[in-house]
Amino acid sequence: MKIKMDKLNALKYFCSAAETLQFRETALRLSVSPQVVTRVIAELEQHLGEQLFTRNTRNIHLTEFGAAFLPRAQQLLADSENLFSAAKEKDEIRGIVRITVPQWSDNGRILARLLEKCADYPELYIDWRSNDAKLNTVENQLDIGIRIGTQAEDLMIVRKICDTTDKIVASPAYLARHGTPQNLDELTGRFPASSLINANTNRPWGWPLNAEMHVFPKNIRFITDDPANELAAALAGSVAAYIPEHLCLIHLQNGELLELFPEIPRRSWQLYIYRPQRTVTSGRVLKVFDWLTEVLREMYDKEAA
Repeated sequence: MKIKMDKLNALKYFCSAAETLQFRETALRLSVSPQVVTRVIAELEQHLGEQLFTRNTRNIHLTEFGAAFLPRAQQLLADSENLFSAAKEKDEIRGIVRITVPQWSDNGRILARLLEKCADYPELYIDWRSNDAKLNTVENQLDIGIRIGTQAEDLMIVRKICDTTDKIVASPAYLARHGTPQNLDELTGRFPASSLINANTNRPWGWPLNAEMHVFPKNIRFITDDPANELAAALAGSVAAYIPEHLCLIHLQNGELLELFPEIPRRSWQLYIYRPQRTVTSGRVLKVFDWLTEVLREMYDKEAA
């Protein structure tokens, strides 16, 4: 009974032999005997109806047909490898990935871009938590976190996205209504302003500009515990506000907000993504970690852009 030839395997033998031009060397690479290589190549030639190699006692050479057939065989092998690699990856990218992010107005944009990358993996589930709690891997079983701070999390694998800072901003309508302040003292002395709430004291946090300057506007008209709400108040023209750069950048670019006193030095923060150091990290978490890194760098890393 004649055994049906494994065509894909035969192409591997052919491509390796075309590279080495020695059946013995090909046999060593493929961990088979030279006789097996000779037999497989002969079967392939019989199947094609053309000779692939000319042979003598010491060497082999590609025929004209073999030289023309080689690039097509190599491409077919590469395509098959990519096909099976993709299938294996899809099998690994399944299950749930839990992510914690701050309460940002950009969360919708970040999530939309991440979900686009997840679209080809129907068995991948995202658990998306918007809060200011740090990633607690034990209590919450979280896999990935996004944060802004001066110091990365302990015992975490961290990827820096970019350096960022805060900006004093106001809308054109606000400045048309109240005028343009000539200096910071005038702005904080009488102009309507906003502030985040200090959760420890339940009082306005003020504007911590840098290590030497932490100012407290005297005419605070809006307070909140969410920077996204503070941004909304500034866009509405109600207040001047001290907003993280990554939140207000797009609004500065399109003219919805204007920056005030950019010459005043500001403290610098790091936007970073992090995940726990684990003995074994699943393929799905590693893949989503890479995707989220790409999304954040595309959106916020001005140097990368």
